[in-house]
Amino acid sequence: MLYTILCYHDEAVTCAWTEEEDAAVMAGLHKVHAKWAKHFGPVVRLMPTSAATTLRKVENLVVDGPYAETKEQLLGFYLVDVANLEEALTIARDLTQANPGGAYEVRPVMLYEPDQREPTDGGA
Repeated sequence: MLYTILCYHDEAVTCAWTEEEDAAVMAGLHKVHAKWAKHFGPVVRLMPTSAATTLRKVENLVVDGPYAETKEQLLGFYLVDVANLEEALTIARDLTQANPGGAYEVRPVMLYEPDQREPTDGGA
């Protein structure tokens, strides 16, 4: 089954990391990535919210910045193909060891493929 692991953290903290601190976190994450490589789909590290552009649907208005002000920002996500929620949580716990602070939200994914009539649950 497909799950997304959404990575949240206080952007003020992560953007303040030195190059060495960032490299150390990324090296730790690389070890987790290697361990779970066969389960990983796309892995995305988002640019800071200061680089975001938002389209407000009702007003058809484009504005700089993120949609909402929050304490923790979405910094990236993983798409994982695992047997069940417990396995997805195990990966999230491993990621936490490499990148402390913030939170990981684990959510099942429903694939939408325009050439199909019904969305699928991305079952393994």
